[in-house]
Amino acid sequence: MLEALGLAPAVESVYRALLREPRLSVAELSAELALPQTEVRSCLDRLVDIELLQVSRDAPGTLRPVSPEVGLELLLRRQEADLARRQQEVLRSKEAVARAVAEFADRREDSRSDQAERLVGLDAIQTRLEELARGLESECLGINPGGAQSQGALDASRPLDREALGRGVRIMSVYQDSARNDPPTLAYARWLTESGGQVRTMPMPPPRMVVFDRRVAIVPIDPENTRAGALCTRSPGIVASLVALFEQTWDAAVPLGADRRPEAGAEGIGGLSPVERQLLKLLASGLTDEAAGKRLGVSLRTVRRQMSGLMERLNATSRFEAGLKAAQRGWL
Repeated sequence: MLEALGLAPAVESVYRALLREPRLSVAELSAELALPQTEVRSCLDRLVDIELLQVSRDAPGTLRPVSPEVGLELLLRRQEADLARRQQEVLRSKEAVARAVAEFADRREDSRSDQAERLVGLDAIQTRLEELARGLESECLGINPGGAQSQGALDASRPLDREALGRGVRIMSVYQDSARNDPPTLAYARWLTESGGQVRTMPMPPPRMVVFDRRVAIVPIDPENTRAGALCTRSPGIVASLVALFEQTWDAAVPLGADRRPEAGAEGIGGLSPVERQLLKLLASGLTDEAAGKRLGVSLRTVRRQMSGLMERLNATSRFEAGLKAAQRGWL
């Protein structure tokens, strides 16, 4: 009942018991309230601190409870004073923040205009995505490279996608082929298609992008460094170029429900899959196994396993020989 005044339930119970019988000892309070004696002593210390227990004049060395009329009124006044102090602190903090924001706005480089806005930090990006998603009217186009998507990103996207699909918005998303190997990402992609969205995959999609109603786009400032932030642009020329890139990517991608099959006309046992062809091209361009895996969104172990299989199919004893034979067969 008195928690609003800062009294924990156990402290209040000890105080009430002493108001009924001021001479109760620690052992008697412990037995009556079913509290450990250590907790009773802690409650007594707290009551002394807030002056609800004071030294008895009649029995020096003992404590007496202060009447509720006096003690609780004192607590209330202290609480009111503390509240007034905190309100003043909040007011001063607001004024300091306002001054800091104004000073920063005067000194920072232009980061926002009528057509472009730089978003720094995941919270700023997520906030803008939420705002744009709520304003969607007809279509949302997205490219999600990197294979497995973080659980945080998936959790943040689901309510936005559900709400947009419920309003009849068309959602078209392209993921990397390797996303099919990540259970959470694959489950999300399947949920999206079952809910009315469209999902396709490809070996090496372009950098991440989201385009809203072909009017606004969000792209990473540096695809290799997500900490650099994102750019939100309304520039018609830039948005049109991104839409054209998405459409080319979409045409080259494969629907989620379809299996990746070897390309027709490729030589060798069973031909090459798109991922194998991209892997050969990346390694032939000089990328390391680790860098190639990053571009394809697969693990280093997967790259080495696929390359080992290719060398076996080419009957090659070295990477160099495999490259020569792949070129001779027209695989590169």
